[in-house]
Amino acid sequence: MGLDQIIKDCQANNIKAQEQLYRLLAPKLFAVCLKYSRSRADAEDNLQDGFILLFDKIGQYRFQGSFEGWAKRLMINNVLQKYRTTGVFSLVTENIPEEADVYVEADEVSMEFLVKIIQELPDRYRTVFNLYVTDGYSHKEIAEMLGITDGTSKSNLARARMILKEKIEALQKTGDYRMQNE
Repeated sequence: MGLDQIIKDCQANNIKAQEQLYRLLAPKLFAVCLKYSRSRADAEDNLQDGFILLFDKIGQYRFQGSFEGWAKRLMINNVLQKYRTTGVFSLVTENIPEEADVYVEADEVSMEFLVKIIQELPDRYRTVFNLYVTDGYSHKEIAEMLGITDGTSKSNLARARMILKEKIEALQKTGDYRMQNE
């Protein structure tokens, strides 16, 4: 059975098709949730809530464009909505340089360590960092999604980069490579 048929069956509230779609997309969508969540447990909660929303809104999917892309945007928006309601994206005035570049040797720091330090970022910084760096949204798009200004988006990205740079430099200075892949 192809993806289009599974989607149509899900639109008809077929529970077996919903299970099939969940098994098919959960790993990819969990990775999306993990990027935008504070912890693995939050990501698991966000995935479950996101799938409930996905099955509720699947009737709105019109078979135009990628279904995975549609589902990914829905997951991101679901997580962002939780943060919007808590005031995470309120304006913070800080004097931050526009760009804080981070240079890392590929074999020096593990992916596990990078994911960990990104998850440790405050919500507003982590979210803007992921939207801009990993998902390719512009500052204008991020501002619209989060209900903030372009300048706040740029400031949050710069602050996220500075924090990450400090953590990576601390790792490099101390030689603490416990998180590194062997």
